[in-house]
Amino acid sequence: MFTHAKIWSAIDQLAERSDLSASGLARQAGLDPTTFNKSKRVTSQGRLRWPSTESVAKVLAATGTSVHTLAALIEPGGDAAAHAVPLLGFAEAGAGSHFDDGGLPVGDVWNKAAFPGLADENAYELKVPGQSMEPAYRDGDVILVSPAAPIRRGDRVVVHTKDGEMLAKELKRKTAKSIELKSLNAQQPDRTLATSDVLWMARILWVSQ
Repeated sequence: MFTHAKIWSAIDQLAERSDLSASGLARQAGLDPTTFNKSKRVTSQGRLRWPSTESVAKVLAATGTSVHTLAALIEPGGDAAAHAVPLLGFAEAGAGSHFDDGGLPVGDVWNKAAFPGLADENAYELKVPGQSMEPAYRDGDVILVSPAAPIRRGDRVVVHTKDGEMLAKELKRKTAKSIELKSLNAQQPDRTLATSDVLWMARILWVSQ
């Protein structure tokens, strides 16, 4: 049954998948940061307040989430089908020719992992090695990467350079000539890359920890 509690729980789960608070999710979707605050989900008179269709649509667009995935979060175990997502180790992905020129996974070295209701059929997962991405991602975590998801400043991304380097960073700024990246680990340096040196960049949507 579609209930007030379930729709708000689904929005909270979308925020968690993107490593955001409810207010951070609202901000990323271009909404007032207080839109999804728990204090606003019930009026002072006790009337239930529901998220608007417009705000839900903006959240889905900002997180690259399909309506089917939202439905699966509202009703776990429902009809949303699980999508078989390619899975490979992060270091291994950067070492060989496992992507095409557009950053889509190719070849038969990829394993498969089920992910329910995923909108991007070309999405894939990478397993994090070691401690270089802590505290954001720990050794053994699996990150879900979507080549189709829109990328904004502040998003976490995977970047593949022409030299074969694979980076997981936060996008600080992108211009026609350069891409500025913030390290996820304070002990690692930030990077600025020439746009011409980057093969592709894709957004990290979610992490399994």
